[in-house]
Amino acid sequence: MVSLWTWGGTYFGRRDGDDLWTHGGQHVGRFDGDEVYGPDGRYLGEARNENRLITNRSKLGRRRGSFAPHARRGGHVRYVNYVGYAMYAGYQDFPAPGELER
Repeated sequence: MVSLWTWGGTYFGRRDGDDLWTHGGQHVGRFDGDEVYGPDGRYLGEARNENRLITNRSKLGRRRGSFAPHARRGGHVRYVNYVGYAMYAGYQDFPAPGELER
């Protein structure tokens, strides 16, 4: 498992295999290489610098096959937030965990 933060420095959760989990224990995405797609198949963002999530605005129209999220599992204590990185042109911060949890 790899712990992940948004580009802005907010602790998000973990990557477990090809699955993206929030720190609250909800399965919110699936990786296709370094790109992350939501349960409805829409592009959410991508992993950069080993442990940071960022969204490329030019890819927001991309879609992959949808999937049924795994059942909620026990969450874990959030790690502290990091200092954010300077945003690249054409990118935006990855959605916060609360924006993707249902």
